[in-house]
Amino acid sequence: MTDTAPGILVVLPTLGDRLEFLRETLESVAVQRSTVALTLVVVSPPSAAEARALAESYDAVLVDDPKLGISAAINCGLKARTSERYYAWIGDDDLFRPGGLARLQGMLESDARAVVAYGACDYVDPHGGIAWVSAAGRLATFILPFGPDLIPNPAALIRFDDLEAIGGFDESLRYAMDLDAFLSLRRRGRFLATREPVAAFRWHPDSLTVANRRASSAESEAVKRAHLPKGLRPFSFLWDLPVRWASRYAASRVTARARALAATVPPGSRE
Repeated sequence: MTDTAPGILVVLPTLGDRLEFLRETLESVAVQRSTVALTLVVVSPPSAAEARALAESYDAVLVDDPKLGISAAINCGLKARTSERYYAWIGDDDLFRPGGLARLQGMLESDARAVVAYGACDYVDPHGGIAWVSAAGRLATFILPFGPDLIPNPAALIRFDDLEAIGGFDESLRYAMDLDAFLSLRRRGRFLATREPVAAFRWHPDSLTVANRRASSAESEAVKRAHLPKGLRPFSFLWDLPVRWASRYAASRVTARARALAATVPPGSRE
């Protein structure tokens, strides 16, 4: 890694209750340091002593979780910014693929008009087996206002100044804060896409959006409706219903695939 100032702020919120997954996530962040300069900010409750000690061993900046929800936790992490030009989010059980952040940073630096760069994302089961690959490419940007959000949050890099210009993340939102931010950022500049996997999302029953699919869908629909021109809002049900059905169907397929993969893992090797 070169001796330049950190270019990327990576925010990792955690409650500290999944230490084995957290260790894998931290390792995946550490691997990025060989190709990009980054600051890792871990947002956690002060009581999560083991998780905080583990994060410190990976040179993380520790920020106390305000206990006001995931959006507020991320916004607290954003306040740790010093000179970073880009922002990335990672869940405490997700992964960056080697070279993923460097690829996304290179895309943004190649186009001054771009505000977001995103790539493909592997959906993996609890043991790391790939159950699905989300690789919508440019289509994800096109359908964002009325279709499903196909920009996986761990696979996106955002230009920091633009994120601050929209006020960060809406703290009233629990599931669709990234969708809300993307729709606001869409008005500020270009979105760049690659179909190369740059991250992995861990798909398991206790994932927030997986376990609360109905609430997540309802919040996403409300967010998209709020961003529509007023004249179109009364007609949003025309696409909300088919999108809701398609999303649930896709989720059921990924869940079935993840369960099938988990069933092939020998009991002794399970987490």
